[in-house]
Amino acid sequence: MLADPAAQKKVLNRLRRAQGQLGAVITAVEDGSHCRDVIHQLSAVSKALDRAGFLIISTALRECLEDDEDEVRTDELEKLFLSMA
Repeated sequence: MLADPAAQKKVLNRLRRAQGQLGAVITAVEDGSHCRDVIHQLSAVSKALDRAGFLIISTALRECLEDDEDEVRTDELEKLFLSMA
């Protein structure tokens, strides 16, 4: 998926962070925590996933623009980017 090992590491770190935050959301719901705390954690999960998605898309855009052999599918990249909005 990602040819750049540094970008792949960043994406994995963000996804692991989101996974940990999602675990905290589940625990908070199971423990009957206040809705404010659940929403706060859920927001953190959403933000971590969004950042991972944007990093994947931006890396794909950069790789497509640098690679002269592949035809840049701007319509597909645009749809991916807009799906994150």
